[in-house]
Amino acid sequence: MTETKRLLGSTTLFGDLEPAVLDRLSERAVNRHFSKGEFIFHEGDPGDSLFVICSGLVKVFVTSADGDEMVLTTLVPPEVFGELSLIDGGPRSASAEVLEQTELLVITRSSLLETLNANPEVTDRLLVTLGSLVRRLTEQASDLVFLDLYGRVAKLLVGLADERGETSGDGIVLDLNVTQSDLARMVGGTRQSVNQILRAFDRRGYVELKGRTIMLKEPDLLRRRAGL
Repeated sequence: MTETKRLLGSTTLFGDLEPAVLDRLSERAVNRHFSKGEFIFHEGDPGDSLFVICSGLVKVFVTSADGDEMVLTTLVPPEVFGELSLIDGGPRSASAEVLEQTELLVITRSSLLETLNANPEVTDRLLVTLGSLVRRLTEQASDLVFLDLYGRVAKLLVGLADERGETSGDGIVLDLNVTQSDLARMVGGTRQSVNQILRAFDRRGYVELKGRTIMLKEPDLLRRRAGL
């Protein structure tokens, strides 16, 4: 219970709640474990719970009628997802799949609504969270129109490095934990085209490729290429 409470307290949504409130929420949260490649939910499923990532990596994506994927984001601990359907009562707007062994906390809609009713400040944080989601999706749509594929790949690398990169003496080390196919789906390209762009960045000295690990050696040049 203590670990569950600590995790909830580390999230943007539930952080700084009164200890007693976190205790009640922790008591009602359920731990679930998922294997690599397992779906948490599918697009169109009923939305009756939200999730907090304890460990692992989650991919959120939409699928076209032809089966093509567009990856919206990848999520790591202690990020929260699945809250949109809980608010509007609609079906899931995207699918979520785990990319490695993953543990989640599951919070039902009734538990969330009880927390919102008793703690109005959580409503404000939820609105901020939803606003960030809308901004991110708007930015992605804008990038698909105004940035070429080189720029979109550069922007993705810089963004991932800012979120998860580790600074070393030679640059910023980024352990992707995703395939180049997933990278391609994040930027609206093909695996082959993204591979060619990564290798071009490597030849120019912008990055150094080491399997699924990428070192950003010239992040400022990548930012410039991305129009940042």
